[in-house]
Amino acid sequence: MRKRIVIIHGSYGNSTENWFPWLARQVRALGHEAILPDFPTPEHQTLKNWLRVFDSEIGKLTPNVVLIGHSLGVAFILRILELTKQPIAGSFLVSAFLGRLGLPDFDKVNADFVTKPVNWKRVRAAAGIVRVYNGDNDPYVPLSKGREIAKGLGVDLTVIKGGGHINAAAGYTQFPELLQDLKGLRLV
Repeated sequence: MRKRIVIIHGSYGNSTENWFPWLARQVRALGHEAILPDFPTPEHQTLKNWLRVFDSEIGKLTPNVVLIGHSLGVAFILRILELTKQPIAGSFLVSAFLGRLGLPDFDKVNADFVTKPVNWKRVRAAAGIVRVYNGDNDPYVPLSKGREIAKGLGVDLTVIKGGGHINAAAGYTQFPELLQDLKGLRLV
């Protein structure tokens, strides 16, 4: 079945950075759809505004959707999954966190997404196959944040040694481990 792969960036980010375009090319070459929406950030960065963009560009979730989020994109995916009753194929959460990071420029714009408790039972029921990846030396997100999300979802955390924030600044313009997991789980 053809999958819809949705790649969601984080705060101060966009769809053309990091490993996002590379992954989109890879999944398209395998015959799947890749969608890379751009969300308003940092200005107008609210959960309501991001949901509006998601509804406009992606629409309703279906069983053939795979959500991939980076940084704040992870918290956004968790909020989306709380709102749906339709299970999806998979959720891949990279540089995952909830809660404040102690970084004023980020904490202010992220608050709407990360400070409210998560309904883990509802999220897990909708998330499909789940993988969580965090770097062991992330300058923004403590490894403990990734562990909390993995625990909430009942999955193991994949620790990327020396991965930093798993972004271009850490050398991640490609993310072969993620692509390999997508292939190995037959999601692409």
